[in-house]
Amino acid sequence: MGMVEKVLCRILLLLLLLQCGIGWTQEAVSSPGFIESTCFSSIFWMKLDKSFLQKKFFNIEIIDPSGVPFLVDQMLGARCGYTLSKDVWGNPIFRASFLGCHVINEKDEKFSLTVNIKVSLFEDLRAATIYQHPMHCSYFSWAPREILCEENYMEVSVMTDIPRISEAETAEWMSALPEAQKVMYQMWKLMFYSPSGIRTTGVSDADKLGYSFNNTLARVFLRSPYSTSETENTVVNGVTMSTITSRSRYRQRWLLLLIDTTISCPVDGTSFTDASIIWTVPTIIPRLVLQESTFRSLNVSMGINGEKIENPEKFNYTLERNITHIGVTIPIGAPRGRLQSTVSNEVHGVTYSIDLLMEHSWTNTDWQLTKYIVIKPITTPFLPRIPTVINNTVPETRIFDVLLGVFLPDVSLVTLTIGDVTFSLKEAEQKGYRISDIPFPNGTRGFELEVPFDDPNVLKEYVNRNETRYHLRVIYTLIVGPEEKLYRHPADVECTMADIQLPEGIGYCDKKNIYLAVTIAGLFQYWSLYVGNTPLNQITARTNGYFIMTNDTHLVLQVPLFAPGMIYEEVSLERIQARFDLVLKKMVTLETLDTFSMRCNFHSSEFIVCYPNGTVTVLAHMKTVPSIDMGKTRLKDNICKPQDHTKDQALFRFQVSTCGTSVKFNDEHLIYENEISFEKETLPIQNPPIITRDPEYRLTILCYYPIKEILMQSAMFYGSSSRTLPYGSGTMMSWTNKKDLTRTRQVLNIQANMFKDESFTEAYKYHSLVIKYSWEPLFFEVELKDEAPNVELFLENCWMTQSEEISSIPQWNFIVDGCENKSYGSVIFSPVMTNDRIKHPNHFKRVRILNLTLPLTEVYLHCTATIGTCLHVPSGGLPCKSCPGKTFGQHSEIYANHHGYVVAGPISILQPEQIKELDTKRNKVGLGAEKDYKN
Repeated sequence: MGMVEKVLCRILLLLLLLQCGIGWTQEAVSSPGFIESTCFSSIFWMKLDKSFLQKKFFNIEIIDPSGVPFLVDQMLGARCGYTLSKDVWGNPIFRASFLGCHVINEKDEKFSLTVNIKVSLFEDLRAATIYQHPMHCSYFSWAPREILCEENYMEVSVMTDIPRISEAETAEWMSALPEAQKVMYQMWKLMFYSPSGIRTTGVSDADKLGYSFNNTLARVFLRSPYSTSETENTVVNGVTMSTITSRSRYRQRWLLLLIDTTISCPVDGTSFTDASIIWTVPTIIPRLVLQESTFRSLNVSMGINGEKIENPEKFNYTLERNITHIGVTIPIGAPRGRLQSTVSNEVHGVTYSIDLLMEHSWTNTDWQLTKYIVIKPITTPFLPRIPTVINNTVPETRIFDVLLGVFLPDVSLVTLTIGDVTFSLKEAEQKGYRISDIPFPNGTRGFELEVPFDDPNVLKEYVNRNETRYHLRVIYTLIVGPEEKLYRHPADVECTMADIQLPEGIGYCDKKNIYLAVTIAGLFQYWSLYVGNTPLNQITARTNGYFIMTNDTHLVLQVPLFAPGMIYEEVSLERIQARFDLVLKKMVTLETLDTFSMRCNFHSSEFIVCYPNGTVTVLAHMKTVPSIDMGKTRLKDNICKPQDHTKDQALFRFQVSTCGTSVKFNDEHLIYENEISFEKETLPIQNPPIITRDPEYRLTILCYYPIKEILMQSAMFYGSSSRTLPYGSGTMMSWTNKKDLTRTRQVLNIQANMFKDESFTEAYKYHSLVIKYSWEPLFFEVELKDEAPNVELFLENCWMTQSEEISSIPQWNFIVDGCENKSYGSVIFSPVMTNDRIKHPNHFKRVRILNLTLPLTEVYLHCTATIGTCLHVPSGGLPCKSCPGKTFGQHSEIYANHHGYVVAGPISILQPEQIKELDTKRNKVGLGAEKDYKN
């Protein structure tokens, strides 16, 4: 038997017995320029400086021992034991297993690998500069079984070396061993165990499946990517393990040798909190430890970026192990990792990356020693980090001071949009804005911006009484992270200062006017002056008879005593105490801020005052010769006497709805009219002529109340939402007894009555309480007095309300434009015939209202009326105005402005549920005097 055969037989007959130590070996290799390499355990570790390679193209080639270069790519890497990646700082990293392709192996103790780094400014690397870098590492502490879990492959190597037979044969035996290895390699078979069964393949066929199997002088190794068809994923204590269960078999005629080449590596095991990364690996991996009872963990250590960490707690790392898990906890932001800024869905945030590795050594009965290394780059998911806007403004400086932060150093501010204008940083500084980069002790940064309050891009708003709200709107545009993503963050900052001086007002009086002087600083910019609810301007002043004067400091308003807007606090024979209020309001909200008032006492021999609440006060002066007794003067309704009087004056006070006051309206005003007259004393003779010594005395009183809109001569009544009249103005007209001075009468003298039944013969007494059941009809009559026989009375608009006020609401219309409106019941015009009381039927209008459906308990009936002449008067005296088929005569335009107004009531409407209660009350108080009750 030759020497080769002898060595082969010894290898096949002897079992592998090993003694070895455990250790981390690092050997620094001097590298030119941008290349740095080290040795870690059984791995070549090379780093390239990204700053040198910035804006350049490069690749890495492996130099075969024969000098032939091979380009390193992802496919070659997993099969040959190479890894190409980047560290957390972006530096390219190349790692190679000592058992990888093209590595020069000297007795499994010294390992060499030469690489070329080709660098070019252009993508085409044919003309690139080539930097050749040799790496040399020594490794003596091989364990009987070593497992490497890399990023892109798994590798297991098993020692097959044998002890020496004798001293004399050692040299001869070792010289023949390489030839024996070649023979062995050709005879190996691989058996893969999976749930689908056992698959046996030769080494060359396994290579086609993506595996790499080979042997050195002393070891057999199997390398596999994570994605082969024989890979099985199992969960061990909550961690998913990628496992290839395999046996390497050598068979020679008389001998069968099996070597366990099972590999199992974790593919997850990472979890995250807002503050930490947690990485766990099972302490015992069942596929690698067949007899768990004999398992004994020897050492667990961790490393970062290929460097062992002796004291993890020094960096706030935590390394723990128990019977089920080995756990590594890394605080987010801890040293040797990297926080990077980024933008996701327009939200600013960070990621944290760190390159971890773990080494675990254990023993069990199957293996004297197993060395297990896992390399694990970890990057957290996106962690939102919303920037904070801090307002450091000191109002007294009148400068906005705003800080935006915090950011990592990889964030830069590029533009600012202030208001609606975008500035580069240089343009912003030229504009007068101050921008500062503020560093913080923990390595973060912020951006400070200062903008004056008075900058045109700052919004200014007048608020409250005397304050200005300054509003700074900023949009920061930043470049974020290594990817240089754009991120925009808005900031809205406000500051309110009491820096506005409110106007002040002073007043004084003369015999006929009140004067108010108001400072004009800020006036008409922030505030407006109002008289009541009407803004004060030149148009208002001319309309009301005011006079406005201005200078550099003040606006002076002159208001005559009887001008609209004057408030009369006391009116007597001795004096008029009047007040004028000028209201200061905000321009935008019309909120009242102040009222400038001036009160004065005036003396007048004659006046008329028309109050907003409808009260009229008149001081009438005696002007007749001979004189009359002013105490005997009366209004239209003779029961209305003077409130006070002297021999020369009489003071009347009454409401526009009383004392016989009539009303009409035109395009601009409601006009209320009454008349003061003197009842003459006559001699007691039976027949004319009447002899009297008293002169004629008639004083017509007119009050004008402005209205803003007229719609078909009735908008004031149907559309008004106010129960208060506007300020009125009054006039008085005296009438003499000269025949050549005749009075043109425009206000109709009309009156209204409620009747008890359809005969219209018995009317209810004036101001008596009328009670009706809801199912009973109402009988309503309007009479025209003191007009020519040939004119006809027409009802224009009639409505029902719950008040006798002309403008009260709500209102229910039962006659509209002279025609019946049957929305609330049946409305019928009744015919009018001549009798003892009625001489001119065309001066009367009668209306019956049936089946009243309104939810009312008390109503007033209101009507406006006019007069005209009709060419065709229908039988029964039905109205002709505005109804189809009816026309007016040619003289009707004479009466176009003749209008009248009446009100009747109150009328109590009894609902069915109230009848029983009212019957009881009737028996007690005798209400039947005004109503005939029906059973």
